[in-house]
Amino acid sequence: MLRQRILTALWLVPLALGGLFGLSGAAYGLFTGGVVLLAAWEWTNLAGVTHRRQRGLLVAALAVAMVLLWVSDAARAIWPLWLALAGWLVNLYWVVRYPACREQWQASSRRLAMGGWVLLPAWVGFNVLRDVGSVWLLFVLLLVWGADIGAYFSGRAWGRRKLAPAVSPGKSWEGVAGGLAVTLALALVFAAWQGLGVAGGLALLAVTAVVTLVSVLGDLLESMLKRHRGIKDSSQLLPGHGGVLDRIDSLTAAVPLFALLSLGVL
Repeated sequence: MLRQRILTALWLVPLALGGLFGLSGAAYGLFTGGVVLLAAWEWTNLAGVTHRRQRGLLVAALAVAMVLLWVSDAARAIWPLWLALAGWLVNLYWVVRYPACREQWQASSRRLAMGGWVLLPAWVGFNVLRDVGSVWLLFVLLLVWGADIGAYFSGRAWGRRKLAPAVSPGKSWEGVAGGLAVTLALALVFAAWQGLGVAGGLALLAVTAVVTLVSVLGDLLESMLKRHRGIKDSSQLLPGHGGVLDRIDSLTAAVPLFALLSLGVL
């Protein structure tokens, strides 16, 4: 398993970084759109759709929606980010209330709708951040990775109080605190690097704290859906790493919310 993880990472990391920071314009939109569509294929399974033809048609429908957003220039608009904010508030309620309220979302149609307000705004958020500046795209990537790393080590060292035991028994509040400490330190570094000043630095710290917590929610949401479906990984597309959703679950929450909240800061 470790050998598979390393081999996959050797081609996956350069591909991801090259696509995110080496492309621009339509090429960048196609690259990030392709990643989102792969995640959408996996989401159809999480939604309980098992027939490949039906799954393909649903992914094609999302692709059409993305094309329409692109040609109407709404792929860089703000309103899909507000959709993400509203959607993630609903997701938060369902994660916190799991399993008591699962009948509210367990129908395949509702889980598919959930995928729409998660994945489509995430793609828009990637486009918005690329326009704002690649440095802030880099920041949100490091934020998610830093939150994961900080949560892993602090959770292992001090984790006692379970965060959401019905959804993901391994996560703890101490882990969240450790991840938050890492991301706030990262925000201080970027605020100094970009010369944001005191007011801008404080605003970035506030945005970072919120987005860090939202990134945890992104992970928990996918864990909840996988638990409901009785599966361990969203797919086996990435040997040793599971599926695309397993790699970007936190980003689907963090990217659109950071794009929305940071527009008045950066």
